[in-house]
Amino acid sequence: MTEISKRREFLKLGMGGAVLAGAATVVALSAQKAAAQSAPDSLLRTIIDRGHLIVGTGSTNAPWHFEDEAGKLVGMDITMAKILAKGLFDDETKVEYVLQDPAQRIPNIVTGKVDITIQFMTMSANRAQLVAFPRPYYVEGVSLLSSPKGTMKSFDELLAGGANTRISILQNVGAEEGVHKVLPEAQVMQIDTQANVIAALEAGRVDGAAVDLSTVKWLVARNPDKYVDSGKAWESMLYGAALRQGDPDWLWFVNTAFEIAMFGNDNALYDAAFLEYFGTTVPARQTGFPSI
Repeated sequence: MTEISKRREFLKLGMGGAVLAGAATVVALSAQKAAAQSAPDSLLRTIIDRGHLIVGTGSTNAPWHFEDEAGKLVGMDITMAKILAKGLFDDETKVEYVLQDPAQRIPNIVTGKVDITIQFMTMSANRAQLVAFPRPYYVEGVSLLSSPKGTMKSFDELLAGGANTRISILQNVGAEEGVHKVLPEAQVMQIDTQANVIAALEAGRVDGAAVDLSTVKWLVARNPDKYVDSGKAWESMLYGAALRQGDPDWLWFVNTAFEIAMFGNDNALYDAAFLEYFGTTVPARQTGFPSI
């Protein structure tokens, strides 16, 4: 049988089940059996044999990882864990969550306490020396939250306000310079906590609050009568999961599962979470030339 003939027979397998190839019956492997052909020391095989995924994450940062009114762990990070479990076991519930402090995101990967960290982790070259990153699942940024009660709601209005525009931001090195990249004349008020940054806006002490884009999307989606998205974001940062280094089978499984959820046909979990937590509908996937 030629290579082309073999390929055609293989394609028939996907359309109509097993076919006879010569004297032998060709049987499609289950996902678990196929993945079990990974390297003997791969974490992918260990996870499949164990029967559930162990994910390091948090529980106090909406919309990424937090407890809902029923005490159930939810959020965009949790959805990404479910996507992996569904790909591994065809069951999104087969996840054990290890709640960890952000400082433990890398140590718990390196020591093997968790299989993967999914905890709004910013990808960087420095961190990539310690852990492996699959493709990012969100592009974070700094954004401007405004109030429907204010005189300056849109970014254009904030910019036009010049030196009269007041912006709150979390106290940090370079915070003022960061705001001045987009609002060069604005007055910058550095505040001790993120909650107080937003409280300053609610109290009318500032015209806008510089916070994470995801926070803006989350608050506006939940409280449109209280908050407004000014329409400006900058300083893009990639959020990604973290895995141990030196395990290409596990890395490529995670990468593939994320790509299928974000750009392929098995996207229900990702799309529903993106709409729920960010109030945004994921753009329709385009067929033909790949965009990933």
